[in-house]
Amino acid sequence: MSATRRRILGSAAAVGAGIAFAGSLSELFAGTDAAHAAPAGGRGGYGPLVPDPDGLLDLPKGFRYRVLSREGEPMLSGQGPVPGKHDGMTALPGPRPGHVQLVRNHENRHNAPRRVPAVRGLTYDPQGMGGCTVLELSGSDRVLDERVGIAGTAVNCAGGPTPWGTWLTCEETEDKAGTNGYTRDHGFIFEIGLRPGHRTVPEPLTAMGRFQHEAIAVDPREGVVYETEDAFDHPFGLFYRFLPHRPRGGFDSLRAGGRLEAMRVPGVPDLSAVTEPGTHFDGVEWLPVPDPLAKQTPIRLQDFGRGGVTHAQKLEGCYWGSHRGQGAVYFVSSYARSSEGSAADHFGQVWRYEPGRRRLTLAVIFGPDTGVDTPGESPDNICLAPGGGLMVCEDGGGAQHVYGLTRHGEIYALARNAQNTGTAQEPEYGEFAGVTFSPDRRTMYVNCYEPGTTFAVTGPWRH
Repeated sequence: MSATRRRILGSAAAVGAGIAFAGSLSELFAGTDAAHAAPAGGRGGYGPLVPDPDGLLDLPKGFRYRVLSREGEPMLSGQGPVPGKHDGMTALPGPRPGHVQLVRNHENRHNAPRRVPAVRGLTYDPQGMGGCTVLELSGSDRVLDERVGIAGTAVNCAGGPTPWGTWLTCEETEDKAGTNGYTRDHGFIFEIGLRPGHRTVPEPLTAMGRFQHEAIAVDPREGVVYETEDAFDHPFGLFYRFLPHRPRGGFDSLRAGGRLEAMRVPGVPDLSAVTEPGTHFDGVEWLPVPDPLAKQTPIRLQDFGRGGVTHAQKLEGCYWGSHRGQGAVYFVSSYARSSEGSAADHFGQVWRYEPGRRRLTLAVIFGPDTGVDTPGESPDNICLAPGGGLMVCEDGGGAQHVYGLTRHGEIYALARNAQNTGTAQEPEYGEFAGVTFSPDRRTMYVNCYEPGTTFAVTGPWRH
């Protein structure tokens, strides 16, 4: 389970301080495989952070890290140097028992200083600097291989895994050919094959739409793919579902096409206006997208008729779970600001959509009286932790942390980026991104966005 991007949580002025929220935090963990195996989660975290003598990563006593990959170093595949801008990531079972495959996005724009190397047969647009890299790890987290998964894409931010063991990487841009030097249109989803016989095709899944993609979640039973749009300007993004022609799934099944639809909640043009947890809306509608390729007009600005579709600012994280024994998709609006065009202000909403009931419910809301803009308190990627809580990547000013959040709503520091890329007078620390756990839940993998570094962290997670 991975939900992403900024400000899902309210600010905590100090480690251990409470986070103002309303609703049930258990909704964040509902129905996921990791939650079934996790205990209720303790209090107080793992103790103070110990300064790293090597100046890379500060951790609590009893924890240790291994550097798996660093920007600029040669990849074991010989395809070129490790690219920069490490972002969304997932850990999937490797081709051998106990092995792990890390799939890592690189959020490179057109002017990125260190691109994903263009590899023949894996490159979509020669002028695209983004893409994915894949690390194969042994059971002891030794890097056995590091290679390009796909190249020539742009601004690969998040995405999500599929039930058939692939990674869907999402472009968070709407740039067309001729813009910023690109030779092909961007704003698509691409599928990264990882298993033997799953050859990555460097062509977009065009039927799934062209917009500023953020994350996806797949209904494992029906095969429906839910998609979030992190649009940067008003009227902001939409929540989509893609009904594939081959709903049973499988590698490359999404290339067979399908129907893209956008969510309409009757009477609710903007989700930020809803502030009371537990508020639910029955009869949610799904309207066909007139032009999924957005040839002339961005999808969120197209004419859907029937009163239009429902928008929300900063639609980001998305994952599949369950509610009362029935499948449900959870998605995040990571903040809303009336000063930027939203109907109301909040510092994070978690929504639950139950397809079987066509019901949308506000499960959790954070803030706005928590001072979310306090420097150094801007959470980004999150994932379930083995101890029953969440791990949250910070993306703000000053020192950058990976925080833990217990089910009781308490926050604690788990890691601090000790890499100062600025000066003693003006220190600068790269944000964290892509936090995820190994399939056996024994290792946490996390990226430092800049300078691009991937860490493996082990320790007493069950404590």
